[in-house]
Order: sequence, then structure tokens, then C-alpha cells
Amino acid sequence: MFKRIVQLSQLITFSELRNALLGMSVVFGGLGLALITLYAHLRGDPSLAGVAAAASLVFVFLIIVFVIPPLARNASAEASQLNLPFEFTTGGAIFLGLLVIVGFAAWNTANNLLFLVLSFITAGLIIGFLVGHFGLKRLDVKMRFPETVYVNEPTPIVLSLHSRKRIFPTFSVTAEVRGRRPQAKELEDKLREFLPAKWAARIAKPPLIKHTLDYFIHIPRLGEVQNQLDHVFEKRGRFEIKDFELSTKFPFAIFRHRRRLPAQRAEIVVFPKHREVGSDILQVPIENGNAVSKKKGLGRDLIGMREYQPLDDLRHIDWKATARSGSMIVRDFAADDELRVLIILDTRIVKSASEKAVPLRKQIENMQRGIQTGESQARLDTAVGKACFLLSHFFEMGAEIGLIMPGSTLELDEGREHFLICMRNAAKALPVFVDSHLPGDFEQQISEMAESLPACHVFLLNARESRIRPDGIRGCREIKF
Repeated sequence: MFKRIVQLSQLITFSELRNALLGMSVVFGGLGLALITLYAHLRGDPSLAGVAAAASLVFVFLIIVFVIPPLARNASAEASQLNLPFEFTTGGAIFLGLLVIVGFAAWNTANNLLFLVLSFITAGLIIGFLVGHFGLKRLDVKMRFPETVYVNEPTPIVLSLHSRKRIFPTFSVTAEVRGRRPQAKELEDKLREFLPAKWAARIAKPPLIKHTLDYFIHIPRLGEVQNQLDHVFEKRGRFEIKDFELSTKFPFAIFRHRRRLPAQRAEIVVFPKHREVGSDILQVPIENGNAVSKKKGLGRDLIGMREYQPLDDLRHIDWKATARSGSMIVRDFAADDELRVLIILDTRIVKSASEKAVPLRKQIENMQRGIQTGESQARLDTAVGKACFLLSHFFEMGAEIGLIMPGSTLELDEGREHFLICMRNAAKALPVFVDSHLPGDFEQQISEMAESLPACHVFLLNARESRIRPDGIRGCREIKF
């Protein structure tokens, strides 16, 4: 029981507890002074009532300064995650305050001119709300992006907005895409130790992230506007698209209307920046011509002859066989050697002492803000960048490539599609935090796979301090990160 209380106390910082106690004291003090003022008024004691009223005004000032701003910030953060149809802009809040002031002055003075001004302000408020609300109706949005997206590099995105309105056009629309970036399960596992699973999953749920795409000035009725833009993704990994958000401040910027459109289940995988490895590591021995492959290539061994097909190399035409047969015949040659490269990316990391000392509450705040910093995250980003560099380097050499990570195995294969799958798996890698570098299930998985593994070059990327390698892997080149 005591251990659980200690764990629960990690969710509350000293500053939050202090602010909560101060806020409660100020609120209850103000209520107490208000009751004292009422009591003095009933007893007919004007001096006591005046002192209590003045003191209560001081407490009201303290509430405005110290209690309301934190509550407003928290409410704003919660509201940003909700599907609210509209919100007041800064100008709209001023406009609303002006409406209250003019309305009170008109009621207090019974001045017809003030009532006329009040009617104009109220009409503008109503018209601005209705025009902005109906302006986002019957709109559809589409987004197309390339299959390769790299971090911190401009990504060409084609965004189109289609209007199904028959009468009125649409003006001043901002298009955004919302989604989540998966994070490691370590925080949720910690919370499950002393909280129900439902609460732990809710607290550790990654926040919604917005990416502003483009601004459309005018969308004609029954028309479509298509823009091409360059967007920069600042973090590698998977971005799961949840929905699109269309917003407008048209016509008077009093309200910011929002409309969210569901998106088809899709994700954007952002590849990391390639980090080169030493040239000595990239030098793999290839004995050209000593082995004959069954795969077609540019070698010297003839494996067959066939009729010419479009896009065949004209240098491979056998003119003598062509003259005898009357149809164009080409020769197929075997590749000299098959280059096979297997990359093992061990994402298991032992946290440093400074990372372990981070309070649980701070970890939750960093997660809610989408902050993924720290020595372990930086080391894993470096490793993923090196793994993607190796995949790209040997793919360009025409090698068969494979990738093994904890929980994921991509066997040796060739082709661009397989290469992109390997790159996406590496880019989506998340850290797996462990207490020690002792061998475990991952080593057993690699050892079992090694029994059926053909001769290949193996690159092992890990964060281990000791040089422990999986059994059965021969000629392994180790790269630390």
C-alpha cells in the first residue's frame, strides 16, 4: 500500500501541489470574506462590511492572477484535443466584451443610440457565426504524398479541396492534417503498475499532432482547387493520419470555425537522415566470376537464349542465331556473384542514470507535448540513420538485403518494393528499454534464423557495452551507436 502511494505521488509535483493549495486557500478565503460581508450587512455593521468587502476584492484579484490562468491553459490544451465546432478568436473575445459593455450601458441609460449600436454589434455577431458555420459545409479534401519522405527535407504534397455547393463559393479556408505519432510503451507499462489499465492507456496515449498544409483563398461552387506545396517533417517515424481539419475565420474573424473530415486509414513514414559509416566497414569481398548464379545479370556465363523483348539490351542480340531463325534472338547471362547483406538493428537500450532520474510526471508532460528527447532517443535515431544508409548503399549495388529487429524479421530479398519495406520498418523503430544487455529472446530468434541463412554479409548495430553476439552469425561486422 505504501509503495502504491509513493508511486501515485510521482504523478503530482511539488509546484502543482503548492499551486492547488494556494488556489483552494484563495477561493475559500474569498468565499469566507463574502459571507462575512453578508453577515455584517444583515447586522447593520457598515465598518465591518466595508473591510470585508475590500479584503474580498483583494482575494478576487489573486484569483484572477493566480487561479484562472492555469485553469485557462489546461482548458485550452484539453479543448485542442476535442472536436469543438468553433472558438472565439482574440478579436472575437474583445468584440464579445464590447457587446457586454454596450448592452449594459444601453440597459442602464435607456439611450436609443446605444440600443442601435447594440443591434448592429449583435447582428454582426450572428451573421459572422452563420456565414462561417455554413462556409465549411459540403467540402471534401484529398491529399497525395510521395512514397519516400525524408526528415527535414521538403516533401512535395498535392492537396485538393472540392466544393459540392451549388450556389455560394467558399472563402478563406485553412487545411490541416491531424494524427498521432506512436511512442514506446515504457510509460504505459510503468503506469499499469499502480493504475488500472484503462487509466494508464488514457494517460499514456500519444497526443494529437497538427500539421498545417495550406491556405485556400477561394473555392468556387461545384469546383475544385488543387495546390502543390512543400512540407517539412521534423521527426522520423510513423505518423498515423486520423483526420483532416478545415477552419475559417471568414468573414469578420470573430469566430474560428472548424470542421473535421475523417480520413482513410493511412500513415506517413518519415525516413531518417542517412548517417554514413566508415568506408572500411562498407568494403565487402566479392569474388567476381568464381561463382555462377541462376539469377540473370551482366556476367560472362551464358544461361540461355530467347526471343527479343522490348527494353532488352541490344548488345545481347545474337545475330547468327537471328539469321538462322528469322526472328531476333538475345542471349541471357548469369550474374557473376550474388551479394547478400543482412542488417541486424538491435533497438534495445539501457537508460543512462540521468534518464532514469527523470520524474514520472515530467515524462508524462514530455509525452503530452510530443517531446522525444534524451540520450537514448538520440542514439537510436543515429542507429536508424546508419541502418537506412546501409540499406540504400547495398540496394544501389544490386544486393539482396534483409533486416532484423526485435519483433520484426524481413528475410533476404531484392527489388525496390522490398527495399522500401525495409526502410519503412527501420524508420518506425522505437526504443526497447531493458535493464541489462544480457542475451534474451532476440538472440535466440537470430540464432534460429541463422541455421537456414545463406552465405551473406551481416552488419550488427547495437548499443551494447559488451561484445556479445548472437550464435550462428559468421563474419558479423559490429557497429556501435
